[in-house]
Amino acid sequence: MAAFAIQASGLSKRYEIGRARSNDTLRDALAHGVRGVWSRFNRSRRESGAASTEFWALRDVSFEVSPGEVAGIIGRNGAGKSTLLKILSRITEPTHGRVAIRGRVASLLEVGTGFHPELSGRENILLNGAILGMTRNEIRAKFDEIVAFAEIGAFLDTPVKRYSSGMYVRLAFSVAAHLEPEIFIVDEVLAVGDAAFQRKCLGKMNDVAQRHGRTVILVTHNMDSIVRLCQTALVLGGGRVQFKGRAEDAVGHYMKAEADPSATIDYSARPRPDWARRRHEVVRISHLNPGETPWRIPFAGSLEIQIETQSRSPIADGRIFLAIFSATGAEVGAVQSLLLPRPGGGGGDRYRCRLEDIRLNPGVYAFTVGVRADMGMEDHLEEAFHLEILSTEETRAAQIDAFSGYYAPRNSFSRE
Repeated sequence: MAAFAIQASGLSKRYEIGRARSNDTLRDALAHGVRGVWSRFNRSRRESGAASTEFWALRDVSFEVSPGEVAGIIGRNGAGKSTLLKILSRITEPTHGRVAIRGRVASLLEVGTGFHPELSGRENILLNGAILGMTRNEIRAKFDEIVAFAEIGAFLDTPVKRYSSGMYVRLAFSVAAHLEPEIFIVDEVLAVGDAAFQRKCLGKMNDVAQRHGRTVILVTHNMDSIVRLCQTALVLGGGRVQFKGRAEDAVGHYMKAEADPSATIDYSARPRPDWARRRHEVVRISHLNPGETPWRIPFAGSLEIQIETQSRSPIADGRIFLAIFSATGAEVGAVQSLLLPRPGGGGGDRYRCRLEDIRLNPGVYAFTVGVRADMGMEDHLEEAFHLEILSTEETRAAQIDAFSGYYAPRNSFSRE
């Protein structure tokens, strides 16, 4: 048996922001050519596009994955996870370093990966199997299993361009999982499916790894999946490896690293591309507990925060909500404000939230913060802040198990 399935040595990837200096794919080359033609007719556009900024998506990333191992890759958005997967999937080349891969690779990096929109589901199954190097007889032997798992039997001969995103991902996952690649790479794309299908996919990945000895690379923000499925995990941050080791240790490292040391977390400068579709947005969250290290409280302690929002137009029936997640990604609690005074348009509002007597097991918890309104969700910040619960004598005496039920601490909200 080979000593490794994947071996990466000193992988680095550089991009030029504002100028296409190299063409990684045929699509890049075509886009670059179109830009060149357009620039002949628009000198100012060409001159403004001449400036470029060097950006390193990956810097000196090295790791090794053994055959039959399930390895996770975790990190914040922009950490370099997708770039690394594109290199492993041979979609793009690294600027420096090398990667050695032993075995046939199937990648599921986005909805409809490898599908031709004009072809039917049946034809795309045959096409994907051929791309993976399988014979027609091998594909036919798995065909019924693929269709049954994807639950698209009634739409098998319909062009996939008419599929919903959920149907797309069900078929794409089913094809990749059943056509027996030696290495299976799965990105956060599973989040598109419903909860039942996600559980089905996780079970299939576990079966592929445990019973068939396939190598699986899993990228997800669901820490529970990382802990349950993966033996090891890699934590990326700023394009660099911050930690590699046992999955449980990697999740703990990631959660602690995400705990922001500053008392105020500012979201106003972070890109929010869907802001144009919302009327109300959370822009700042501040820790107000006097005399305490920000975002760290003792067991049974209280947390007081200020949530600052920005509105573009008035909303009715507005509510602030907070959801609490454990280090494994399980939702363990939630609180929601009463109806808030209607905020005005074009201005900012501040709300003070106090959570009393927080009895959660010692550890780090992620809080999702958002705004609900008359028309549904206005804003939704996953992992808006992390809170560490510190161990005390009372903790050891109480033996509280935060994961045995749903927790709703006493709370109060007020507008400032």
